Amino acid sequence: MKKIKSIKILLAVAISGLSLASNDAEAQEKFFRAVGTPHNPKVEIAFNRYYTYEGLVDNMKKIAAAHPNLAKLESIGKSYEGRDIMTLTITDFSSGKDTDKPGMWIDGNIHSNEVQGGEFSLYGAWYLTEMFADNEFVQQLLKDKSFYITPTINPDARNNYFLEPNTAHSPRSGMMILDNDGDGEAGEDMMDDLDGDGHITMMIRKSPTGRYIKDPQDPRKLIMVAADKVGEYEMLGQEGTDVDGDGRVNDDGIGYYDPNRDWGWNWQPDYIQRGALKYPFTLPENRSVMEFVMKHPNIAGAQSFHNSGGMILRGPGAEEDVSTYNRDDIRIYDALGRKGEEMIPGYRYLTVYKDLYSVFGGELDWFYGVRGVFTFSNELMVPYLYFNKESGGQNEQFSVDELLTMGDAFVNWKEFEHPQFGTVEIGGFKKNFGRLHPGFLLEQDAHRNTAFTIYHAYHTPKLSVMDVKEDELGGGLKSITATIFNERLMPTHASQDLKYKIERPDYVTISGAKVLAGFVVEDEDFNKVKEQKNSPEKIAVDNIPGMTGVKVKWVVSSGANYSITVDSAKGGKASWKKNK
Repeated sequence: MKKIKSIKILLAVAISGLSLASNDAEAQEKFFRAVGTPHNPKVEIAFNRYYTYEGLVDNMKKIAAAHPNLAKLESIGKSYEGRDIMTLTITDFSSGKDTDKPGMWIDGNIHSNEVQGGEFSLYGAWYLTEMFADNEFVQQLLKDKSFYITPTINPDARNNYFLEPNTAHSPRSGMMILDNDGDGEAGEDMMDDLDGDGHITMMIRKSPTGRYIKDPQDPRKLIMVAADKVGEYEMLGQEGTDVDGDGRVNDDGIGYYDPNRDWGWNWQPDYIQRGALKYPFTLPENRSVMEFVMKHPNIAGAQSFHNSGGMILRGPGAEEDVSTYNRDDIRIYDALGRKGEEMIPGYRYLTVYKDLYSVFGGELDWFYGVRGVFTFSNELMVPYLYFNKESGGQNEQFSVDELLTMGDAFVNWKEFEHPQFGTVEIGGFKKNFGRLHPGFLLEQDAHRNTAFTIYHAYHTPKLSVMDVKEDELGGGLKSITATIFNERLMPTHASQDLKYKIERPDYVTISGAKVLAGFVVEDEDFNKVKEQKNSPEKIAVDNIPGMTGVKVKWVVSSGANYSITVDSAKGGKASWKKNK
């Protein structure tokens, strides 16, 4: 019986191998590889569409199942409505633990209507795992680095955006229902989808005192008449009704709070920073991210995906925080951000407080201010992508709808008998147009933004031990000097990290030798050193700057065969061994 069972197992393995070979052969026969793209992916994901929370998680599970040596899936916490905050850890686990390597945090969709951060984050996880088999750069990258990818940190309201009536701008928050209009009641005037198409568009009404007419050449457009002319239509605003009788439509729905004003750095209460809640990390989603990051001191870089406007943003969020960002760190931000401008057409590298608006209690500033992590927030989608030129405005949107989306982005005007306004017309651009990429632009921009994030991760520290020298001192003593070199742009400790001693020092340890004294070499030419009197075999180094190194020195009385190891929280590990 056991023999028959063994034969069955062997047959199953053989058939599986034949199936894989058949798939490879079929791919070879039917497809020709495009440069920079997985040729025959184990997991097929279409990146010309958007996914609900369940769709994202399903794809994440497929990635983890197909690449068990590269991807691990876990829940890092629960959302307000009890959904799991799902995170993929991506690294080459055969080369070491993820926490022993410099880490890159990636998230999306903190604002629920800014959904494509979910697809962009998912693309990064898919691309890294699928390219690993054939691409030497990705193989080395995952040997050296770890990626922590959380496509949505607002899963509840992500689904609400897709599945319930909304505008392009709603909901921005999570799913807590608060008293937005200050009348003592919560959620009594929600979005009202009068025509039942899932989109909250606009309402117009014929009026003898109207200021607008429909464009004779394009009846989708409303154009304002001259100052001395009378139009045919008046604008009524959003599609909906005034349920609570306060003279405003759809004014007490989900929200109004802002999940990106909830972080524990430079946090301000709601009367100063509109959208803040009771205290930092009121929201369970943000608290889950915070706790994960605090447990992963190896995270050295971070990227958050928002929309829209085509921006690569760095902090500070508020002018009051300018002194937090040291000149040395800004130099690194500038090098990365300007490279991003080259990689992502139409995107601009900007500083939040001076180029956008003031933000207190933002995620970006928390990562840098509290953890010393170099962090960007990309505002995805920019009109430049439509026709590869600087333009924008509503007229361009009409052209895009006519020429590129074949009328799929606009709800044509149609009459409706409104219970309060009488006969109106409902129409306008759909919620999934404008801030969101059309499907044909989604994968291209996802790839470029992922490439920028990979570039950022690549420049987290990479340490090596080099130029080890021995000098005989006489009396059976010798000195051993080693250079610890950082091969990348980013230091092992940002200036903010050093200022507040956020992370422990880097440790350089010699083993296999009897150590009498240990030093950090401050100037080798003038023999200027700083002695570490306690535990001299394990030298604490405050920081290893990018693209340069530090020197350490020991005086030893024995040790023909010895080894040197480096252990850095954000810089990973490195080692060197002498064998005589």
